[in-house]
Amino acid sequence: MATHEPAGAPLEIGAEIELDVTGIAHGGVSVARHEGRVVFVADAIPGERVRARVTDAKKKSFARATTTEVLDASPDRRPHVWSEADVSRDPEARAGGAEFGHIALQRQRTLKAEVLTDAMRRFGGVELAAEEGEDLAETLADLVEAAPGDEENNGLGYRSRVRLHVDPETNAVGPYGARTRRVIRVDSLPLANADIAQIAPLDDLMPDVATVDLVAPSADDPRMLLGMVGERTRAGAADPVRELVEDRGFIVRAGGFWQVHREAPALLFTAVRDAISDLIEADRFDPAAGNLDLYGGAGLLAAAMAEAAGPGLKVTTVESDEAATDDASENLSELLGGLAVTARVDRHLAELLKSAATVRDRIRRGTVVLDPPRSGAGGEVTAQLTQLSPANIVYVACDPVALARDTKTLRDSGYELTGLRAFDIFPHTHHFESLAVFERE
Repeated sequence: MATHEPAGAPLEIGAEIELDVTGIAHGGVSVARHEGRVVFVADAIPGERVRARVTDAKKKSFARATTTEVLDASPDRRPHVWSEADVSRDPEARAGGAEFGHIALQRQRTLKAEVLTDAMRRFGGVELAAEEGEDLAETLADLVEAAPGDEENNGLGYRSRVRLHVDPETNAVGPYGARTRRVIRVDSLPLANADIAQIAPLDDLMPDVATVDLVAPSADDPRMLLGMVGERTRAGAADPVRELVEDRGFIVRAGGFWQVHREAPALLFTAVRDAISDLIEADRFDPAAGNLDLYGGAGLLAAAMAEAAGPGLKVTTVESDEAATDDASENLSELLGGLAVTARVDRHLAELLKSAATVRDRIRRGTVVLDPPRSGAGGEVTAQLTQLSPANIVYVACDPVALARDTKTLRDSGYELTGLRAFDIFPHTHHFESLAVFERE
């Protein structure tokens, strides 16, 4: 049972405190202070006053809490897009996966822009300035770009892939609760597209099942992949499915990686193609050089490079998942200079560093596109890249802090950050995608 915390008392888990929310932090939580101590508070908006329940107080420097009541609401607060995640429910009964669902879409994007600019300043050493004729608030409002259709749909119905979980005791199916591994039963999945909603087994009991992956490819039939208890593989996960990006077809595995927003593959394809086109226009791109597509998946971004550079492009796409590499080989089959390699990126780069001078020279003249996992390229891979010293690096990132840290390493090694864009392809969550362009000085 929650207790109200008296003034001056040490914070305890379960205590309820009143907070003035002052800012946003990476990870989808807001920032407040309680008697000088930082409190990261969920389900709030900067500018609000809320009552919140302490959920973690182990650290002396900060605590964590979840909003239980909004005392002074922001004008950007909206009824939550997912009733099962609303602040009116007990925090332990709230569905997870839509932590910004109570915030107006434009404010969501501004908050994400604030997170990106703060990360680039603190970890990347980059101060993002206002556009000419605008103040920084106006620039921030435009920094994170909306995906097509999201304004009209209020950011709903975009997910083509959803993972649900099965409660091991009740066999009920649902998402995990916010910041927990507790399965929450829900009546709807408002972020999922219509095909996902149609096959979602929200009312079913599924004994012996651990996970339920719902997949709705853009050019194929929707399907359900079941992860059985004690099994590492999911039946049907290796089946090829068809995706369509604008008018170009791609083969991917049903259980493999593909962007979840219906517009995200086309959006990132276009962004990378445009970045390469800009490098070509600046006479900085050599299609015959040792161009690389790292963490290449099924070859989406290598194909974007090819669309910009033409059929004479030489590019090697590197991916550790063998099935994805097979798909990339097929998806890039029309590109005579395309090669798909199954390897860990760090090991492939280590081999390149030991290669002949002629190979190293081709890479030095080349451009590297990379789309690493959420942890970023990291110190080892970034150091290897700077040793190989390609002319340009086009970095697609799903985590702003990881991007900022790698940005610092690249800038310290003689690269200039010449372009930065961000895309809100995960509405109603704190996630977004960024694209940064680096040129060797």
